[in-house]
Amino acid sequence: MNIGLIILIGVIVLIILSFVIIYNSLISLRNRVKDQWAQIDVQLKRRFDLIPNLVETVKGYAKHESETLESVIKARNTFLEAKTPEEEMKANGELSNAVTKLFALSESYPDLKANTNFLDLQEQLNGTEEKIASARQFYNDTVLMYNNKIEMIPSNIVAALFKFQKEAFFEANKEERENVKVQF
Repeated sequence: MNIGLIILIGVIVLIILSFVIIYNSLISLRNRVKDQWAQIDVQLKRRFDLIPNLVETVKGYAKHESETLESVIKARNTFLEAKTPEEEMKANGELSNAVTKLFALSESYPDLKANTNFLDLQEQLNGTEEKIASARQFYNDTVLMYNNKIEMIPSNIVAALFKFQKEAFFEANKEERENVKVQF
């Protein structure tokens, strides 16, 4: 057999093997992004399950603070109506802002701050917020690896052929970046 033909076959096999490895790594990263989003979703669900209990506890102490309580419920419902991860990210920012205002409101009610149900719910919600922050970090790290792989040579060629799309980062919205203003 001709040595040139053997080299040509070897190069073709090497190219195909590289192509398969790159494709599989892109699939793996894309699935990790979806998995990390699911992890955030689990924590957000936990948060949403806690919020009605927290609001009901606060209602008994802060009856005239209905605007704050309504904004928490409205933000929670907005998230539940979100259809895409981007809409969920935006709604999550609004909910985080509303919950922060709710906790700030509790500072004005010493009896509420001493209520064991409220303290337990607040502790659970704080723990959930920390898990959400951690899950966001992992999600963003995974999205960074995935987006880098899509843009870097030679994997960008395979990504373009199979129409791999960049994923959005989970970013704080404008309201989350501002200090919470509570006025009485």
